Amino acid sequence: MKSKMDQQTIEYWKAWKNEKNEEAGNYLVSFYRPLVDYAVKRYVATLPSSVHPDDISSFAFNGLLDAIDKFELERDLKFETYANWRIKGAIIDGLRQNDWVPRSVRDKARKIEEAYALLEQEHQKSCTDEEVANHLGMTAAEVQQTMQDASLSIMISVDEPVYEEDQQQIERYNVIENERADLPEKHIHEHFIKEILTETIDRLPEKEKLVISLVYFEELTLTEIARILKLSTSRVSQLHSKALMRMKGALRANKEHVQSM
Repeated sequence: MKSKMDQQTIEYWKAWKNEKNEEAGNYLVSFYRPLVDYAVKRYVATLPSSVHPDDISSFAFNGLLDAIDKFELERDLKFETYANWRIKGAIIDGLRQNDWVPRSVRDKARKIEEAYALLEQEHQKSCTDEEVANHLGMTAAEVQQTMQDASLSIMISVDEPVYEEDQQQIERYNVIENERADLPEKHIHEHFIKEILTETIDRLPEKEKLVISLVYFEELTLTEIARILKLSTSRVSQLHSKALMRMKGALRANKEHVQSM
């Protein structure tokens, strides 16, 4: 899909925004429908069989409709960027509303994330499930099952409340910044985050590192990766979740360190 709008698409956007023209709305939905299909393809492989693909499609489609309705054409932001956040958020929110990941599982997952960060910071190397389990007084099987159950809880919903410095609540999509803005503090922050993530990724076990590379650099689905690595999709999902937990734990630990200084 083109990332830059052609003149026809711009005209349809104007007709939709100014007049709520039905033909324009239908065109935009059809034009951006591949964003929904792509999101569904990526998420379905990570979910248990109890979650039907049609439900994910419905959540994603609602996210696209919401994005089209709320997108501000005059903002210097690609619609695809905005819509991807909205679609992802709609999927996650839909699953959360059905209590797919209970709070108890999220709490346990957070403890595992913190344990990974603490142990890996102490030893400056990747730690095993057994080491994390011993640290938390759990079994390795419990750690692995929690990571599988909590695979969605490590994703961030677009509608999750975030807070500005004055503690006013805003929606996450409102803090998506102008991609063309040249803010020095933004570059410093991004450089700092990249350093932490690079160090964490370098310490990942080889299989986790490979899964992260194939997901985020090659943009393969977990099912495609499973075929390449000759593993089950659930095993690839577990490796993916574990790697994200390590990275999220490292980011949280460094944030807490900075705040304590």
